[in-house]
Amino acid sequence: MSYTVPHGMRSAKITPRVHMMNTGNTRQTMKFFVDTADVDEIRDLAATGMVDGVTTNPSLVAKSGRDFIDVLKEICDIVPGPVSAEVTATDHENMLAEGRKLAEVAPNVTIKVPLTWDGLKTCRVLTSAGTQVNVTLCFSANQALLAAKAGATFVSPFVGRLDDLGLEGMELISEIRTIYDNYAALDTQILVASIRSTNHLKQAALIGADVSTIPPAVLRKLAHHTLTDQGLAAFLADWQKSGQAIL
Repeated sequence: MSYTVPHGMRSAKITPRVHMMNTGNTRQTMKFFVDTADVDEIRDLAATGMVDGVTTNPSLVAKSGRDFIDVLKEICDIVPGPVSAEVTATDHENMLAEGRKLAEVAPNVTIKVPLTWDGLKTCRVLTSAGTQVNVTLCFSANQALLAAKAGATFVSPFVGRLDDLGLEGMELISEIRTIYDNYAALDTQILVASIRSTNHLKQAALIGADVSTIPPAVLRKLAHHTLTDQGLAAFLADWQKSGQAIL
């Protein structure tokens, strides 16, 4: 069974993954990471119990106007799950040095490296030493396969940026899911990035992505529905007319 899901002016055919206990599928739920370096937003959303991790990047940290290491320490204190911190070097030697420094900030820091040959080489060294690595800026299934073979903990395909080019970002997620499921030794988690809408999240869940990193505004919209608001208003109006009180 498959669904054709409207997406802007285009549509993407999404085939949901069926969980079977005997297939080796160990995914229990989709993890929600929040994509921001705004500490107040992270603290507020973490209080809901819905935040499993955080992703940051140089642009988000620069937007905060604060020292990178200070922000990273504070986020790691708030969220016990993986917190992605991105290196800014582009060569292997300096990526590795930056990654090792960032990994010392807290045990839940995940080092984010770009999907380049130097990034993949750095990924292999860091993961071999027990450090979690998020390989970012993935735009093809071939790149995702390379990330998995380099031992990446997470690979981050950017669906929104592909959509901007008139392509189908969610088709990439489906391709990566199929490839990873073909090989038991590939245990890299698919971390859907560049999410622009609640529909992106729904499609990622239908495909069976492991993680979605979500801007705070989009995460908050997940609980909103016009019929929910209308139904609640009607219930409260009827209750008020009854003259009763629970407390």
